[in-house]
This record gives sequence, structure tokens and C-alpha cells, in this order.
Amino acid sequence: MLNTKLSVSADLHSRLQAFVDTGKYATEADVVRAALDALDFQTTDVAAIQEGTDDFQAGRFRSLEEVLSEFED
Repeated sequence: MLNTKLSVSADLHSRLQAFVDTGKYATEADVVRAALDALDFQTTDVAAIQEGTDDFQAGRFRSLEEVLSEFED
């Protein structure tokens, strides 16, 4: 495991420590890890939404009626 010190402002350090103080996170590194995981998740969601928007704008979509008809007997 790479053990690199990250230099942060006093304000950011206070914010990290506030999360640790809640007891949900054991260390500031755990807070940063959770934040990065959330950013990864958000980035994936935004990319998927953009792909859907691009498909819709390019006319690559089906009507709701067409999709629902697949579930009929």
C-alpha cells in the first residue's frame, strides 16, 4: 500500500475530521475513499444519462407502447 501524505487546507482538514467524528469513518483516508467512490458512481451515472440523451437525440429510441407490447401475451 502506498502511504503518501496529502496536503490539504485547514478548512478541508476540519471537514474531513468532522466526518471522522461522526464515527462512521475510522480515518480521514476512509472519508476520502468514500468521497472518491461517490464521485466514481456519479461519473458513471452522468455518462449513462448522456448516452441515453445522445441516443434519444439521434432517434435511437422506442415508444412506450412498443416496449409494453413485448410484455403482452
